[in-house]
Amino acid sequence: MNISIITVGKLKEKYLKQGIAEYIKRLGSYAKVEVIELPDEKAPEELSEIEKNQVKQKEGERILAKIGQDTHVIALAINGKQRSSEELADNLDKLATYGKSKIAFIIGGSLGLSEEVLKRADEQLSFSKMTFPHQLMRLILVEQIYRAFRINRGEPYHK
Repeated sequence: MNISIITVGKLKEKYLKQGIAEYIKRLGSYAKVEVIELPDEKAPEELSEIEKNQVKQKEGERILAKIGQDTHVIALAINGKQRSSEELADNLDKLATYGKSKIAFIIGGSLGLSEEVLKRADEQLSFSKMTFPHQLMRLILVEQIYRAFRINRGEPYHK
């Protein structure tokens, strides 16, 4: 299975980089995982709704350019479906069973994802009703993907 994590914004924190690198290394025996880091759109702190949509639109164009036609897209969105770790594992297992070998998880920038990206997504996934920094979300996501593979292989993992 080929998994892409397409994310907006540069990761600066060393501890997050180290954690993500560790999980990607662990995932190496289960899947090929790559992180595609796209630049965020520079914008002032205070934006009108129109300006916010323009920023999301530009970031969305960059995201969509990185997604292949045959890729199953899972967008991380607050309003997406919440799943348990076991349900995520089952979903990934079913995707593999039915020939979906390319999966892209999308993490938007600080303003979220454009409507075009959400429309392209095959599903929307929410980790919580709470908002997490998109940099931290990368670490949480790779840990959950790793956990899903461990669950699917019947290998022990913390509950």
